[in-house]
Amino acid sequence: MTTTSTTSNKRRLVLQGAAAAALVSAAGWSNAAEERTLRIGYQKFNTLNILKGTGNLEKALAPLGWKVKWFEFAAGPQLTEALNADAIDFGHAADTPSVFANASGVNAVYLAAEQPYPKGIGIFVAQDSPIRSIRELKGKKVALGRGWNVQYLLVRALEEAGLSYNDIVPVYLSNAADVRATFQSGNVDAAGLWDPFLAGQEISTRPRILRDGTGLSNNRTFHLATPKFVDQNKNIIRILFAELKKTNNWTQAHPQETADLLAPQLGVDPKVLRLATERRNYTTVPIDAGIIQEQQQIVEAFYKLGLIKNQVQVKDKVYGEALL
Repeated sequence: MTTTSTTSNKRRLVLQGAAAAALVSAAGWSNAAEERTLRIGYQKFNTLNILKGTGNLEKALAPLGWKVKWFEFAAGPQLTEALNADAIDFGHAADTPSVFANASGVNAVYLAAEQPYPKGIGIFVAQDSPIRSIRELKGKKVALGRGWNVQYLLVRALEEAGLSYNDIVPVYLSNAADVRATFQSGNVDAAGLWDPFLAGQEISTRPRILRDGTGLSNNRTFHLATPKFVDQNKNIIRILFAELKKTNNWTQAHPQETADLLAPQLGVDPKVLRLATERRNYTTVPIDAGIIQEQQQIVEAFYKLGLIKNQVQVKDKVYGEALL
């Protein structure tokens, strides 16, 4: 072999090696670019919170090159604001926060709902309070939050008692901890909370529950997402709901184990979580006409009171394709 031929072969090998390295580098860059993150917003003690604790969603999505990031929110209004700001892709909120989000123009659609949970909300007074009925709240201060599920319960409970929302003095707070602190300070006459905070209040101070949601509010939780994200990632949402179904089935059959799983995560006494778990049905269901009507009734109630300005049509906010 001549010197010229040897040099040529060496040059060819160098070029081939460089090309191979470039392909490997490009492939690595491509994989990194394709890696995605599903950003989920959740609140304490809910179906998504339980799914987070299992780690099963991460396992299901890993083969597809997806990771999961979880973001905890104090209440539904803060979570829906994050959806609107594109800070999360998916999350859950109760019925009333979802309505307020719809009415304020939040860019989110309903994907699915949880089963009714009427005993998971309540309006209560101190054990030694002279107030013994919702009717006796006339002119009294009630601690709660704007756009909370317990606000709708209070609206309906007052109507049931022959009063209106304008007959009480709402003391608006931004999270459950502030409601509990304000109630326990004695600066209000009554308060409204949802589980697990309601269960915590029941166990710690034994308040008198004037009214829970039975017969007035189904207190559903809704799964929400930005429509663009769903359009582009239907398979990811379907996997999420499949894993959620498995978690719900396990939770329904194992209330004590669920409490034990969540207690260290939340820093909440297992007794509190057991009480909340026992009165809940863990099942995710599609949005049907009856559920849409429930939500529309909430819209009408708050629109009538002037607490929302947009008489939104809930049916227009439901994603057009079943993903369960």
